[in-house]
Amino acid sequence: MTAARSGPAFSVHDIPFSTHGSWFDLSPVVAEKTYAEDLHLVSHQNGMHAVLRFVPLDPTTGDRAETRVETTPSLLRWAHRGGAIGCAYESPDTVRLRGEGLGLRILAVAESLTPFTGTYFHHDPVAGAHVFTSYETGRRYRITVLSGSLAEVSGSQALGWGDRGLMLTADGGGVWEAAVEELDSARRPYTSSGTFGRVVKAAERAFAAFADAVAPWRSPDTPAAELAAYVLWSATVRPASLVTRPAVLMSKHWMDKVWSWDHCFNALALAPGAPALARDQFSLPFDHQDESGALPDSVTHSEVLYNFVKPPIHGWTLGHLRRRLPEPLDPAEISVIYRRLARWTDFWLTSRRAPGAALPHYQHGNDSGWDNATTFDPERVVVSADLAAFLTLQLRELAALATGLGLPDAARRWTRTAETTQAAMLDELWTGERFVARSVDSSETWSTSSLLDLMPMVLGEHLPENVSTVLAARIEAHLTPYGLATELPTSPHYRSDGYWRGPIWAPATVLIEDGLRRSGHQRLADEISTRFRLLCETHGFAENFDALTGTGLRDRAYTWTAAGYLLLAEAHALRATAVAARPETLIEQQATYQAP
Repeated sequence: MTAARSGPAFSVHDIPFSTHGSWFDLSPVVAEKTYAEDLHLVSHQNGMHAVLRFVPLDPTTGDRAETRVETTPSLLRWAHRGGAIGCAYESPDTVRLRGEGLGLRILAVAESLTPFTGTYFHHDPVAGAHVFTSYETGRRYRITVLSGSLAEVSGSQALGWGDRGLMLTADGGGVWEAAVEELDSARRPYTSSGTFGRVVKAAERAFAAFADAVAPWRSPDTPAAELAAYVLWSATVRPASLVTRPAVLMSKHWMDKVWSWDHCFNALALAPGAPALARDQFSLPFDHQDESGALPDSVTHSEVLYNFVKPPIHGWTLGHLRRRLPEPLDPAEISVIYRRLARWTDFWLTSRRAPGAALPHYQHGNDSGWDNATTFDPERVVVSADLAAFLTLQLRELAALATGLGLPDAARRWTRTAETTQAAMLDELWTGERFVARSVDSSETWSTSSLLDLMPMVLGEHLPENVSTVLAARIEAHLTPYGLATELPTSPHYRSDGYWRGPIWAPATVLIEDGLRRSGHQRLADEISTRFRLLCETHGFAENFDALTGTGLRDRAYTWTAAGYLLLAEAHALRATAVAARPETLIEQQATYQAP
C-alpha cells in the first residue's frame, strides 16, 4: 500500500476547505466578494450562508490570537507561536477540531434572532452537546466537547440580540478536542470514530485516491493537476433536496450552483477516473428538464431556475464523454440519454426558431452563457453562429446515437437537419470574412470584436477549409500572453474585469482548442493549451482571468476552470508520452514520407 500524501498546500482565501460530499466549508469568504477576518463555517443548503465564526484565542488573556492559516486537502491549521488548532473532516457532515496552546471561540454569525431569521443556541441534555439552529439553512450545528473544557457559554436560549456561542480550552496548557456536525433535526449523541490523527490520515487517503484516479498522468510538467483535482473533489456535494445526484458545484464560494453548461466540462474531466460521477454530472440538469424539453438555467440545493437556458453544447459533450469513459454506456442508459437529448434539441428547433426561420435564436446573452458579450450590444434576441454550430454538433451526435440504437429513419432525419442547419449558418451568417449576428425582429446584421463570433470553430472537421482558416487567424488575434481574450484587447469595449468583455474563460478555451485541433490547426491549438495551462499554474482556478495580466477574477475556486486545466493537461501529457514512446517510429515514418 502506498503511503498517504498530505496533498498540495493552498490559500483558504482563494479555495475553501471542504471535503467530497459535504454541503459546508470553512472559509473567510462569506458572500460574493466579501471576506471576513475570521474563518466561518459556510453552508450551501438553502443558499450560501455563513453560520458559525471561529475565533482563535490566547488562552491566558482570552483575546483574539493572530494566527497563520495553513491548508492542505486533509488538514486546516491555525498556527501560532504559542500553539495550533487543527481541523479535519471526519465525514461529509462532521469536522473534528483539536487545539493545543490556543483556545477557540465558536459564535453564531447572526447576532439577531427573530421568528424567521437568525440562529438559536441551546444546550442539548440528551446529546450532552450545544446546538446552533439556523433559520437560513434550516439545519442544526452540534458542538460536542471530546476533551478539555468549556471556558465560557453565552446566549444559551437567548432571544433577540446578543452573542451566542462557546469557548473551548484546555486546562494546564493541554489539548482539547471537539466535533462539529451539520445535521437535519436529531441524531444519536456523537461518538468518535478514531483519534484526530487517524481522521487526518483517512482524509489524506480519500483525496489521494481521487487524485490518482482522476489525474494518474500528472507529473512535474503538470504542476497544478493535484490542486485542480482538489477543487473538483472538495466542491462535490452529496444528493440532497433538488440536487438529485452527487454534484460538483461550480464553487463552494458564492457560485454554488450547477449551471446547465458548466457541468459538461466537469463531466469530461472526471470521465476516465470517476466515470459514475462523470455520468451524474452530465445527467443532473436533465433530471429537471421541463415539458418543453428545455434544461433549467441552474440547479442548486433548494432552487431550480428556468428564466434563462444555456447553450446546447451537450451533443459536443456527449461525443467526447462517450470516448473518454473507460467502459461503453449500456444500451438502456444510451436510450434514456437519447430521449433527453432529443427533447433538448427539439426545444431549440421549435421554441427557439421564429416562424419560417432555419436557425434558432437566443433571447438574451445569458442564454448563450456569455451574458454580456458585445455580440448582444445591439439587441438581445438574436440569431448567432455559435448557437447554430453547437446545435449542428448536437444533431450529429443524435444521429450517431440513433444509429447505435437501431433507428435508421431517425438517424437520417437528424443528419439531414444537421446539414441544413450548418448550410443555413454559412449561407445566412458567413460574409466570406467573418460570421455576423442577426436580429430576429428586423433581420439587421452586425459583427463585433467578441470571441463569441468565432465560436463556430467548434465544428472542427465539419467546417469548410476556407472558413476554418479565416476563423483560426481571427482567433489568434485574441491570443494574449495568458490566453484567449473574450473581447479583442484593442476594442473600445474591452474591459479588464468585464466578465465576457475581455477576460479569459476556461470553456471558451477548451471549446476553441478542441475545434482547432480537429480542423488541423495543431500549432495554434498547442499554443492556446500551453498558455492556459501556465495561467492556471501561476494564478489558480478563478472564474475568469484578466487577459493582459493573468490576475484571477471573481470567484477564485471555480470547478470548470479546474476541469479545463485537467482536460488540457491530460491531453498534453498523453501527447508527450506518445511522442516519447515512438521516436524511432516517427523518424522512420518521416524518412519514408520524404523518400522519392
